[in-house]
Parts: sequence; C-alpha cells; structure tokens
Amino acid sequence: MKDIFSYNADINKTAYLNWRTKGHDHIRNMIVLADGFMSSAILLTKLVLQDNRDKTADVVIYPILFNANHGIEVYLKAISWSLNNLLHNKGKPFSTHHNLMDLFANVKSLVNQYENNTEKLKTFNSWIEPLEEYLKELYSKIEKVSDQGKRVYNIDFSRYTLDIKNEPQFYITELNNVVVDLENFIVVFQKIHQNLDNFAEHYLELTEWELENNEH
Repeated sequence: MKDIFSYNADINKTAYLNWRTKGHDHIRNMIVLADGFMSSAILLTKLVLQDNRDKTADVVIYPILFNANHGIEVYLKAISWSLNNLLHNKGKPFSTHHNLMDLFANVKSLVNQYENNTEKLKTFNSWIEPLEEYLKELYSKIEKVSDQGKRVYNIDFSRYTLDIKNEPQFYITELNNVVVDLENFIVVFQKIHQNLDNFAEHYLELTEWELENNEH
C-alpha cells in the first residue's frame, strides 16, 4: 500500500501541509488551521446538500459540527494571542481550555481594552453577533448544572455519544428529533467564518506592523 504522506503525480491531487504554514509564524499558522476546519465544515455541508437521498447528512453532521466548533476555538485563540501582544499583556498568549463561551468573552474583553474608537467597537459587536447567537444556542444544548451546582458543558458532544461521566449526550436522551437545517447552517457559518477570519487577519496585521516599527 502506498504511503499516505506521499506525492501524487498530479500536483492538484496533492495536499501540502506546510505550504501555507510558516516556520515560527505561530499566529498565522493558527489562522491557517482555523480556516481549514471551518472551510471543511462548510464544504462538506454543501457536498451533502447536492444529494442526501441516502441520508448521509445524519452521519457526517458530527464531523461537520466538530470542525465548525474547533474552527471557532482556534480563531478565538489566534485573535486573543494577537490582542495580548498588542496590549503587551504578560503570561500565556491565550487560554488553553476548550470553553468557547469563555474564549469568546475573553476576546470581547480584549477588544474593548484595545479599541478606543466607538465606531470600531460598534462594528466589532455587529460583525460578531452571528457567532454570539450561535454560541448561546449551542450552550443551551450542551451546558447543564452539575450535582454540585457548577455549570458544566459538553463541547465533545460531536466526538463522543457519552460525556466524561459516561452519560449520554443531549441528542441521545432527547425524545423528539434533534436536527440541523443544513442550508441555514451554511448561511450562518459563512458569516461566522468570514468575520472571524477578517478579525484574525486584522489584529495579526496590527501586531506585525507594531513589531516592524519597533524594530526600526
């Protein structure tokens, strides 16, 4: 059997893992991966919509949602890293946990600390609204209160049918159908993807500009 990590004779049938990524350009590399996860979710959804007579969507919806959520996570961490650099914050460049709501709140806090222009803040809040609405909807499904009164979330719902306590995920225990409108998914996540990518690129460019000017 031919190695997976090998060339195809046709360059258009070969994927290059290190063509878009660069040496020590860590934030840029995170954006590349975030773009990949988000793009794959949207592309797979579009592919399923072309012909879902065999109900393939019922199977691939799990990697679709995983890729979409992981894309959000990596984008938020990349944006946090850039903003922490711009604010000259010491310590970890971004939070290493997987709580999307907390990562999102952290990004909003950093943007409010960095931006002193009211119009820019209005633009940010307007563009980030689709993501905020999605996260509220998502957490209404995956977040619950533990026996100790602590709020816990199961962001791994699309990876495993059981949570870390071996309890079934929300879509297993629900008596009614739990569904996703695939056409609406594309509309919403194209907005989320574009806006997160724009913000990630914007704040990275500002950090690069500041670094270049400080060197001179």
